[in-house]
Formats: sequence, structure tokens, C-alpha cells
Amino acid sequence: MSSSLILNAKVVNEGKIQELDVFIKNGKIERIGKDLSHIIAHEIIDAEGLYLVPGIIDDQVHFREPGLTHKATIESESRAALAGGTTSFMEMPNTVPNALTQELLEDKYQIAARSSWTNYSFFMGGSNDNYDEAMRTDLSQVCGLKLFMGSSTGNMLVDNEKTLEGIFGNFSGLIATHCEDESTVRANLEFYKEKYNDTEVPYDIHALIRNEKACYISSSMAVGLAKKHNTRLHILHISTGEELELFENTIPLSEKRITSEVCVHHLYFDAEDYKTLGTKIKCNPAIKHNHREKLLEGLLNDKLDIIATDHAPHTAEEKAQDYWNAPSGLPLIQNSLQVMLDFYAKGKISFEKIVEKMCHAPAECFKIDGRGYIREGYWADLVLVDINKSYTVSKENILYKAGWSPFEGKTFGSSVVKTFVSGEMLYDEGKFSDKKSGKRLLFNRK
Repeated sequence: MSSSLILNAKVVNEGKIQELDVFIKNGKIERIGKDLSHIIAHEIIDAEGLYLVPGIIDDQVHFREPGLTHKATIESESRAALAGGTTSFMEMPNTVPNALTQELLEDKYQIAARSSWTNYSFFMGGSNDNYDEAMRTDLSQVCGLKLFMGSSTGNMLVDNEKTLEGIFGNFSGLIATHCEDESTVRANLEFYKEKYNDTEVPYDIHALIRNEKACYISSSMAVGLAKKHNTRLHILHISTGEELELFENTIPLSEKRITSEVCVHHLYFDAEDYKTLGTKIKCNPAIKHNHREKLLEGLLNDKLDIIATDHAPHTAEEKAQDYWNAPSGLPLIQNSLQVMLDFYAKGKISFEKIVEKMCHAPAECFKIDGRGYIREGYWADLVLVDINKSYTVSKENILYKAGWSPFEGKTFGSSVVKTFVSGEMLYDEGKFSDKKSGKRLLFNRK
């Protein structure tokens, strides 16, 4: 395998920014030091003025394969991820068929082994009637078990109390949950369907149907079950300030049994944005009124542990339907780092904190082996970023198969310059390598 030497980079890692050189050999970081220019390498990169960060690890994406490949594929979305600086992803089980058996789960791994540009893992799915299959999950090879405690989309709602008690009481790995109370959502839906039966529906109705109450009831239930059974619980896409009280910030992440995630769109958008973007930002849980500042505060004070995307593409035609029929979800992964770096440019978060929440914390939370940090002996998943080079999202540079983005026309203040995956530079200023080096994520949970 080739070797690479990155010189004069501003390395953002483990709470510090230092000008360092990094030598990559056989896919891993061989040396980190102040002056490594004497080392012979196949490729030398002068990173003067650029920032070097660990590859982003996104713990929640929907890449739609198998079964929904008219929307996206593992190949297309991992390529977009690569261009945005994400080098590892964990994908959800609500594909078609749902990943509710070990055999169906392994099918997804085989697809990724053939086609993924980046490193990958897939959640096993839980349902009301696949308890035995869920318990067969190999925790060294699989990121966790996903439960939809609220139907969201698809047919994977887990609402049987006995089933939930059994899973929380006996699953020894990480359980990731989508938390929205189904009865609250259904009651709100009936009310607003009747209210707007013959009139135009305001798009921000989504924030009222999938409201704060629905989120809090379900999240607090999940936390209660986890505390009762000492379960390793990770609650996905927290969208309300009220839910922050459910989480701890007085102990290190490595000691937490209950962790949380916030997504870039809940930090970036507000319900006011429905007026201009409509169903393009319809997602579950909903983007609500006046919560993004509270969520950012929760991120900064460590009530919220991880930043992710919940990247969930649909075709433009599907999203252009009326409110009642347009599906929930939006594509985000190509610009997630740029979103956060715009917050950095505005003084709302430090660069070091961004790296902590997008790189280090996912690795710690899921106990990923050898990734998430710039350390000697770790896999060389690395991203070079120019924080002074602007980037405008347009039809021409959107890489999602669906071909659209809620950020279209937006100019970000930073650009991803190069992305390395397992030691190979696969993305270089808009150009892609002719080979893929993504690997299956492994987990050190002993």
C-alpha cells in the first residue's frame, strides 16, 4: 500500500490545535510529529494553512439500499459523505425488506463491501416479534440495535410493553431509539386533519403534530426503561430543549450508560423555515419553533453527546407532494461539517468541540476500534479543510442520487479539500479516486 506524508497541517484533535506533520503507511497513522519532512513517502502533501481533522463518524443515516434505490444507494450516498468529510457511517434498518433478521442484516454488509466509499456499519432492527433474532446480534461486528419507539416511517414501531421490557432487560449492547409517542402524534394528526380538511395546510403544522410532548413522553419512557435495567441506551435526534433534562453531563462520556445525539438540521433550521422550504425540511422528529439555541447550549454543556445528520433522502418528486403525502426526511451528509464550521465562524462553537462531537464522541460512544482520533496506530481516516475557501451548494455539485439539497443556493464559508479513508486519499478537491477503501467498522466492547 502507498504511503502519504502530510506536512504543516493545523491538526485539530483531542481538544488542541497544533501545527504537525502526519505520516500514513499501510492504511494507518505511522507517525505524528513537529518535523517529519525527512521521511520518504509516495505522496507528499503540503497542508500549509489547512486544518486536519479526524474523519467524521455519522451514527445515523438512511442510505435506502436495498429496496428503495430509486432514492439513494450505499454507493451514491457514501460518495457524497466522502466529499463532505464523513469517513464512517452507521445505517438504519428501515430499508426494504427491514433488517429484522441476521441474514438480511448481513446482506447489507455485503452490498457495502462491494460499493461503499467509506467505512460502514448497519444497525440490527428491532420489532414487536423478532426478539430472538435481535439477541443473536454480534456486538463486535454490529453497531447496535435500533428501536422505533414511535412509528416515524415504515412499519417498525415497537410499542408492545412486554417486548420493550424484554429487549431493554436482556440486550447487552447499545440500543439506539427514535423517540416520539405514537398516541400523541396520532391524536394531533386527527385534530389537524379535521381542522384543515378543506383549507391550505401551513407547513409548520408538522411541528405541532410531532410536538414537544410527543418527544418528551417517549424519550423519558426510554430513559426510565434504561435506568430500570441498566441498559446501554442512545437516543437519536433530540429536537427539544425539554428533553435535555433527561441527560447527564457530570461524568465522562466513557462512563455514561445513557447518551444522546443532536442532528445538524435541528441545530440549523427553525420552524420559521417551513415558510420558504416547506416539505423539504419535513422530518421526524420535526424541526420545531425556538429550540435550536437550547439544543446548541445542550451540545456545548455535554448534555448532548454526538452530532449526526439522520441523512434521509427522498426524490424531489416525492418531497414536492402536499403536506399530508410528502415523506419525512432530508439529505444532509455532504454539508454537515460545513454547517458546523459556519457556527464556528460565528463564534458559537469551537473547532475543537466540533471535532469532539463529530469524531471523538461517536468513536467513544460506540466503542469503535481504531478510528475517530488522530493517533499513531489508528486508521488514517482524515480530512483536510480550508476554513477560508467558500463553497456554494448548487445542482452541479450535489452528489446525492436524489439530486437536491435543502442548502441549495447556500454559500458556506469553508470547503473540504481532501478526504482519506483507511489511508487512501479518495477525494481531492472535487475529484474522486478510482478505488474504494471503506471497511466494516469493528467494535471493542470487552
